[in-house]
Amino acid sequence: MKFVDLHIINTSLIVTTMIITSQSIEVVVEMFATLPSIGRKTAQRLAFHILRQPEEFIKQFGESMITMKQTVQLCCMCFNFTESDPCSICLSSKRDRSIICVVEQPTDVMVLEKTSEFRGLYHVLHGTINPLEGINPQDLKISELISRINPDVQEIILAINPTVEGEVTTQYLARLIKPIGVTVSRIARGIPIGSELEYADEATLSRALEGRIEF
Repeated sequence: MKFVDLHIINTSLIVTTMIITSQSIEVVVEMFATLPSIGRKTAQRLAFHILRQPEEFIKQFGESMITMKQTVQLCCMCFNFTESDPCSICLSSKRDRSIICVVEQPTDVMVLEKTSEFRGLYHVLHGTINPLEGINPQDLKISELISRINPDVQEIILAINPTVEGEVTTQYLARLIKPIGVTVSRIARGIPIGSELEYADEATLSRALEGRIEF
């Protein structure tokens, strides 16, 4: 029987290369993969789905992206995305101008509007304070928020996501606005409907107790 000395086996790395059958498909996949929450496999599925569509659909799809980029802008008052400046919410005579709800992103405005519960105005910060990533207060729409606080404004609602960065931003805004003499509140945080106390973490339970209401 012949034995092989494992120490003399060539252990050089074997480089495997992926064969790309279409450079055009690869470019589209790479573009889709740059989108948030889109991995490479999902990007591939999207690229192949687009490829199967009629040419007219693809043309409309591309033109809609270009039109969106060319027509959508920031509202000069609340800094939400809009095609008209100021936006329809800021111009509406039916909105309560004594309350301004502060959110991180334009998507938050869409979510709150779906509830049909809030009838005040909005202010979009476009991010949160995060020194580790080089995002400071002056990089957000904070000074613009302060300039909107006039004698008609009675309350500022801070509806910022309960992340570490969100908490830092909330505390910063509260300290900045309170001396002006305007009521500062934050949205309640607690136990979601349908969940059980057993599975709630300590921070969530703490917020739920703080935000308790009287029957």
